[in-house]
Amino acid sequence: GRNGSLCLTEVINNPGDAQPTEAETAVWNQVSAVLEEAHGILAELQSYNGAGQEIREAIQNPNDLQLQEKAWNAVCPLVAKLKRFYEFSLRLENALRSLLEALTSPPYAPMQHLEREQALAKQFAEILHFTLSFDELKMTNPAIQNDFSYYRRTISRNRLNNQQLEAENEVNNEMANRMSLFYAEATPMLKTLSNATTKFVSENKTLPIEDTTDCLSTMACVCRVMLETPEYRCRFTNTDTMLFCMRVMVGVIILYDHVHPVGAFAKTSKIDMKGCIKVLKEQPSNSVEGLLNALRYTTRHLNDDSTSKQIRALLQ
Repeated sequence: GRNGSLCLTEVINNPGDAQPTEAETAVWNQVSAVLEEAHGILAELQSYNGAGQEIREAIQNPNDLQLQEKAWNAVCPLVAKLKRFYEFSLRLENALRSLLEALTSPPYAPMQHLEREQALAKQFAEILHFTLSFDELKMTNPAIQNDFSYYRRTISRNRLNNQQLEAENEVNNEMANRMSLFYAEATPMLKTLSNATTKFVSENKTLPIEDTTDCLSTMACVCRVMLETPEYRCRFTNTDTMLFCMRVMVGVIILYDHVHPVGAFAKTSKIDMKGCIKVLKEQPSNSVEGLLNALRYTTRHLNDDSTSKQIRALLQ
């Protein structure tokens, strides 16, 4: 009911206040440890400048061994970072899974869960916020794939020449393949989470899909209402809260679109997609371009025939 959305509004406005109950504590602690690491991961990604210069020089002067070595030494620590980011995505996936289990377990309805388990609802929002922040940074950083493919090419070339390069923490082939797939995605963290959510639903056959999707559509609705309503908007002390809200909204829309049989864009969808997209489009374009791209490229049903032309036009 009405109070439910107010509760969640409080959670988003005063993120520090939600305290876990005893039953929630184990899940809360697991997720909390992951979220603590998330800040460091974002900071590292933000300062990731890549080895473009060194790589270019090495490629232009293939016979200059010193330049080859310089590029290799520049790329190795960067690949170690990329491996850390990838490994973190797996821990994030486990955290999301635990939260989904807690937020959809019977006998409560999704809204009751979000009211009763505010601390977990807040963590769910924070995971989505991290995920979209990570993907926005990744989308605008071509160095990542450039560095990684140079690393892989160098390793395979040296295998052919039987040279063993000394690389601390060398990434083995299977790991490198998984990392390649991960970084090839436009929005790798979001893709990881939507796959995890889909898997969660398919493995929990006894759980009505609605329990998961209602939990998501409720969160999307709360975010949209907060972004639309002047009384709430003036309580956003800073643009960070606005961004937090927009990222969470886009995150839950994308998860919903992957999990719900007909998706978020259908007429029967419980998410007011037109309203959500309009709210985003009212913001300065530099702060929402990444989010609109996520809706364009990471959703499943946007290009279905059943999606209204209006909605598609909004995302053109």
